[in-house]
Amino acid sequence: MTNPREARAQAEISFTINREPKVVHAYPMERLLDVLRRQLQLTGTKEGCGEGECGSCAVLMDGTLVNSCLIPVLQAAGSSIITIEGLASGNTLHVLQQAFLENGGAQCGICTPGMILAASHLLNGKSEPTMEEIQEGLSGNLCRCTGYSQIVEAVAEAARRRTTA
Repeated sequence: MTNPREARAQAEISFTINREPKVVHAYPMERLLDVLRRQLQLTGTKEGCGEGECGSCAVLMDGTLVNSCLIPVLQAAGSSIITIEGLASGNTLHVLQQAFLENGGAQCGICTPGMILAASHLLNGKSEPTMEEIQEGLSGNLCRCTGYSQIVEAVAEAARRRTTA
């Protein structure tokens, strides 16, 4: 039987975040979301529902879109994680970030990071998605402010820019 104090001991956990190696000290079952926001000050990742239903906390972990509110930080050990902060290149916005800005795809901002990362995941697999594929690719993300049309158009615009660049 495990001693409850041992189960609550902090662990040293290493992973790559936005292309930089990091080591954190955290409780193994602490949510990745909380470690990103509190320890690493990566506050672009938002908490919406805390139950994996809204997609606001989405990050890319080893190329897969995941809800960081559902991932124990120990599960991220050895992984490569990309947050919304990791998409831009210095002061140059990622094509998706720019398209969201220009097409009114962001309103209150809670869902935006997760939407953009979901769109990035989609475009990494499909360079020229149809509107239906874009809608499906964003289906795990909830937005309370829009009718989604500007968000879908922003993703379509980013896809067009990528294929003509």
